[in-house]
Amino acid sequence: MGNKFWIYLLVMALTTYLIRSVPFCLFRQKIRNKKLQNFFDYIPYAVLTSMTVPAIFTSEAGIVSGIAAFAVACILAYKNKSLLIVAVFSVLVSLVAGFLPL
Repeated sequence: MGNKFWIYLLVMALTTYLIRSVPFCLFRQKIRNKKLQNFFDYIPYAVLTSMTVPAIFTSEAGIVSGIAAFAVACILAYKNKSLLIVAVFSVLVSLVAGFLPL
């Protein structure tokens, strides 16, 4: 694994940690504003998605395996499967698609 992987991992971990911890530091009382609460709830997903999706399509295995894995992940997530199931099947599809002569 190259340095790029570790940089992505570190940035995602810091981003997720900071976004989760800053509200605790700034707001001493419970947040009663529903819009602000929703903002803090969904930001980690949006940030991780914006960092992960480009990496899927620029993977070393090729764009075909990236698209196949992304499609499988979207379908399984839409069917409310667990994160483990989505991740395992996406990796397997990417692996199989990487071996196909396309």
